[in-house]
Amino acid sequence: MKTTFRFAVNGRARIIKTEGDRPLLEVLREDLGLTGTKYGCGEGQCRACTVLLDGKAVTSCLTPVSAAAGKKVVTIEGLATDGKLHPVQEAFAAEGAIQCGYCVPGMILTTAALLEKNARPTDRQIVDALNGNLCRCSGYPRILVAVRRAVEMRGAADAGQD
Repeated sequence: MKTTFRFAVNGRARIIKTEGDRPLLEVLREDLGLTGTKYGCGEGQCRACTVLLDGKAVTSCLTPVSAAAGKKVVTIEGLATDGKLHPVQEAFAAEGAIQCGYCVPGMILTTAALLEKNARPTDRQIVDALNGNLCRCSGYPRILVAVRRAVEMRGAADAGQD
């Protein structure tokens, strides 16, 4: 049975009429045309489908659209603001941590959620946060360097706001 769901996606109010158990990933890609969120495994194991749900990194392939009702969803398309890349996006690009690009949206959103919670994570905390994000290109060392750079960039931006 179809139900109407209201939630914000990338800062824009959305109303979707669909089955409540339908994966959020499917709604984002098929109904809203937001294809930056990738389908990897459909089982929550690769985290290529990661989005932010009220600031928390979640696997959208396992998250029913009903769980997004009344909440804020951010996809990779909505992370940049005012035409300026988010520091995590900038850092991944600058450090060559983008590789093929398939897993990167999930890694970037996972990193953004981590840095919102912990502005100065240790290498162990970074590795733990990204542990479930799989990359076929085996570029994990560059990803770690990119996250460290994002931490530095965010620190510099915060210092400039004083």
